[in-house]
Amino acid sequence: MPGEIRSEPSVTLYVGNLPWSVDDAQLRQVFEAHADVLAARVITDRETGRSRGYGFVEVPAHSAQPVIQSLNGTVLGGRELTVNEAKNVRH
Repeated sequence: MPGEIRSEPSVTLYVGNLPWSVDDAQLRQVFEAHADVLAARVITDRETGRSRGYGFVEVPAHSAQPVIQSLNGTVLGGRELTVNEAKNVRH
């Protein structure tokens, strides 16, 4: 129905071994080639503001496994990504 808000279940993915230069927008862009991205965030150091080398991407639940299979082990900026379902994520 028009104006109806659908709340499809989502899954948060952990993305490790990110190149230090990757920011939220670049992380989103990499994953948008494989699924609708609901949120993407690179974790940064509180004091320096620099990337800590990992982040989280939220995707619709039905897309999670295909995205993991497509991107886990791929190389981005010379680094092999680790992509899996995040554990103990607080929403």
